[in-house]
Amino acid sequence: MGRSNDYIEHEGVVIEIDRGFISVEIESKSACSSCHAKGACSIGDMELKIVEIEGCDYNSYEVGERVNVMLKRTMGYRALWISYLFPLIILMVLLVSLSSLGLSEPLTGLAIIGGISLYYFIIWVFRDRLKRDFVFTIEKLDR
Repeated sequence: MGRSNDYIEHEGVVIEIDRGFISVEIESKSACSSCHAKGACSIGDMELKIVEIEGCDYNSYEVGERVNVMLKRTMGYRALWISYLFPLIILMVLLVSLSSLGLSEPLTGLAIIGGISLYYFIIWVFRDRLKRDFVFTIEKLDR
């Protein structure tokens, strides 16, 4: 497999260089943001995100330089599970189990909100460990 199959890549611009890290601004686009009708549609969205890349040769990059920010594809799938699929599973399990127990809809809704909040609180507690696991790399664009 080539590198393009092993990594998720986003083009970005170096916005800050420090001795410990390089900050890169990337544009996160939804799948429909390149559609010709995006001006008439409110579904398409684009969001700027800042990624900090640690442990790279910060002397070989300049502010304003266009670069590729890469994350191993397996880490991307892991992020998908952590951010979307596990919360969905928690929501569905709580919804089905509490509804089958005959709990009222408002209490079921509050329990689901509490369960999802607890899940994200646990993610927040372990954010430093997750930050160590999700390692971004950077490379100069070939232009």
